[in-house]
Amino acid sequence: MSIVEVAKKRYATKKFDASKQISDSDFTQIKTLLRLSPSSINSQPWHFIIADSATGKQRLAKGTEGAYSANHPKILAASHVVLFCAKTDITDEYLQYITDQEDKDGRFSNPEGKAMALKVRGFYSDLHRKEWHDVRCWTEKQVYLNIGNLLLGAGALGVDAVPIEGVDLEVLNQEFDLANKGLTAVAIVALGYQSDEDFNAKLPKSRLPEEVLFTHL
Repeated sequence: MSIVEVAKKRYATKKFDASKQISDSDFTQIKTLLRLSPSSINSQPWHFIIADSATGKQRLAKGTEGAYSANHPKILAASHVVLFCAKTDITDEYLQYITDQEDKDGRFSNPEGKAMALKVRGFYSDLHRKEWHDVRCWTEKQVYLNIGNLLLGAGALGVDAVPIEGVDLEVLNQEFDLANKGLTAVAIVALGYQSDEDFNAKLPKSRLPEEVLFTHL
């Protein structure tokens, strides 16, 4: 299946078949997609809370009570659920940590290259930290890059998924003590296999036409 065919086929799953589970081998690939997602300056400002047990999904479902109750059954019936969290700050220590990891992974041929990478990383980080004062917004943008990467990748594996913003993020922040870990909840993605009763699976995909979306120079 080509990447365009995957994009045409995948959709936001509204009802999962609770009897179907993602295989360990497929979910290992999904976790690899999460790790390898692109991010600005390779900042990787994220953490993932993964639930594949009934108990774990119940904890995540606490964020879908009250006004968000329509999303409650999606979380409980899904095979796996991922809570995407973003770092709330990018410190100099964290930038050094990333750069040290790149060094361990062989990205630098000499110390000067490593020093330059850290300098460039600091320059772009300071735009958000010291000029624009929008670090949290910036890190959350990187998380959404990851979500998009996951949705397309899951589709290529034949795994159905739905991104869920309709959750009480503060409830989840408290449930997992995220503030004390320097994190904040951003969104949930539920993964599994569609139910035969999922109305959205039978509807045609709708997107704006090319002449509206593209400007060719």
